[in-house]
Amino acid sequence: MALSQLPKFTHCPPSLYTHINLPLFTKIKLPTLSRLKSTLTTTEPIPITEAHNNGPSARILKGSNIVLSKYARDAQVVQADFIKSSVRTEDCPSDGLPEFALVGRSNVGKSSLLNTLVRRKKLALTSKKPGKTQCINHFKVNDSWYLVDLPGYGYASAPQELRKDWNKFTKDYFLSRSTLVSVFLLIDASIPAKKIDLEYASWLGQNQVPMTLIFTKCDKRKKKRNGGKRPEENVNEFQELIRGFFETAPPWIMTSGVTNQGRDEMLLHMAQLRNYWLKH
Repeated sequence: MALSQLPKFTHCPPSLYTHINLPLFTKIKLPTLSRLKSTLTTTEPIPITEAHNNGPSARILKGSNIVLSKYARDAQVVQADFIKSSVRTEDCPSDGLPEFALVGRSNVGKSSLLNTLVRRKKLALTSKKPGKTQCINHFKVNDSWYLVDLPGYGYASAPQELRKDWNKFTKDYFLSRSTLVSVFLLIDASIPAKKIDLEYASWLGQNQVPMTLIFTKCDKRKKKRNGGKRPEENVNEFQELIRGFFETAPPWIMTSGVTNQGRDEMLLHMAQLRNYWLKH
């Protein structure tokens, strides 16, 4: 499907953000992005900037377009454990705990980011060979919620039938998993926007699957003389392209598994979504 043929849809914000001046997913004028590095622990307040055009109560997490709300609490990770791998959605844990799914193109840095979030180097196995994750992998955090590592997409070297199986059970998971709070779609910010990522985001939107864009590898710098762009430029380019298919901008965060940039912001974002989900 050509990008120009992808449907435009509204990314519906949860109602918890109606009490503040700036909704979580409101389209805002993007500032010029600078290199951001988070050095805080989640037990400390996260630095925030005020959206000057939307009143003093609208506070945005650094390196993102996400509003910090009263639900952003209990964000720290104390414990994380691998629970199980499943090849069918019906085989996933049935304890009813909220979960966040990480998905992205193969070799986008998904397992590294998961390990960074929980600060355990080998909780999710990393590999230089793309396509290593082949199941729905559940990791329980603080004995109260899950991070879910899903198979990567776009790995050309995988057998055709295996790619079809991955796509089928991943999409089945998205459409039928009642405890799924949000999908975190990982985008490699060290390279220009890829058509397959835009199409994946469009599919999630068409099917009303809650989504946050996570830009990875934001520490990498390409040499200008080789035609490379800075991560901030690639992030802005992706934003411009995706605006054609979204009536309101999806939430996004810039991250790096190397420098820990975006770790605290991701945990706070998950905390406020999770706490709202549990309350409602």
